[in-house]
Amino acid sequence: MKSRAQLTYAGVQKQIDNGSADPMFAILQEVGEKRLAKEAARGGISLPMPEQEIDCSGDTWKLEYRELLPVENWNAQISLLTGMGAATLMVKAKVGLLRTLPEPDPRDVQRLHRTARALGLDWPDDQPYPEFIRSLDPTQPIHAAMVVASTRLLRGAAYVAFDGEVPAQAEQAALAAEYAHVTAPLRRLADRYAGEVCVAISAGQPVPQWVLDRLTALPDTMRESDRKAHQYENAVLNLVEAAVLAPRVGEQFEGVVVDVDDKSDTRGDITIHEPAIEATVTAQAPLPLGKEVTVTLSKADVASRTVEFTLAWPKTSGLDTAPSGSSSPRP
Repeated sequence: MKSRAQLTYAGVQKQIDNGSADPMFAILQEVGEKRLAKEAARGGISLPMPEQEIDCSGDTWKLEYRELLPVENWNAQISLLTGMGAATLMVKAKVGLLRTLPEPDPRDVQRLHRTARALGLDWPDDQPYPEFIRSLDPTQPIHAAMVVASTRLLRGAAYVAFDGEVPAQAEQAALAAEYAHVTAPLRRLADRYAGEVCVAISAGQPVPQWVLDRLTALPDTMRESDRKAHQYENAVLNLVEAAVLAPRVGEQFEGVVVDVDDKSDTRGDITIHEPAIEATVTAQAPLPLGKEVTVTLSKADVASRTVEFTLAWPKTSGLDTAPSGSSSPRP
């Protein structure tokens, strides 16, 4: 493989928008949009979650949210298509390594229905959850809380190795298809082995013994690898959040309550837009899920990588509603 151009998603998207892009990107757009339509038709789903990023400019670090560009979604569909093709090869040959996700527990779906009702969102009982989630706009506070709540349905992803018999649960439920990781062999170990399996199958040759010898151990290896990677990424983000906010303890910020703890409705998670922060929030009364609120930064400790906010008061109809004991208007 030879790279003939150094491109960025933002640069390519700009070229597409102003009509100066290489014709191959028109093909990418056409294929990507058709694949997205097919994903919706078969009941697949991807959550429209903005990415939290660290922007390093000289000696200054900033946190910001970034929405995925259309070209990124089209490109992702090519990777997904490749993974589905690889899974088809392996399932047919009855040997390989799949990336699976079970169907959501009906109790979790019912719980989401209750969350939607609590947020005032219309979700008809006969509307499939993928269709409902695709209708959400995460730029709206209530929708953002619903998107975060919906992540519960995407838990349980795993790698499954097999040789001689296809697993009973072989599908990636979020994609509504069989799927394998094969597009990133330089950074993900599973792809290296799954790729070798596909090469052998395509060539009509036996899968190399060194691959078969490692297949059964790979799911455990990848589970531990994923755990450490997520732990590391979260630690870095938490450290930067604490460092950025450390000088601002006691200040107030505007944000949205996106999650409420199952065991305590006075504790949950909040998203602050400026700077882009996701952190714990506590209150003396039940937190208003999906509502825009004013919070006070109560802790920003770099050593422990901890950031915490306390609820000041919710915002209602454009008016700030103060805690009890204040003369400010209340709802």
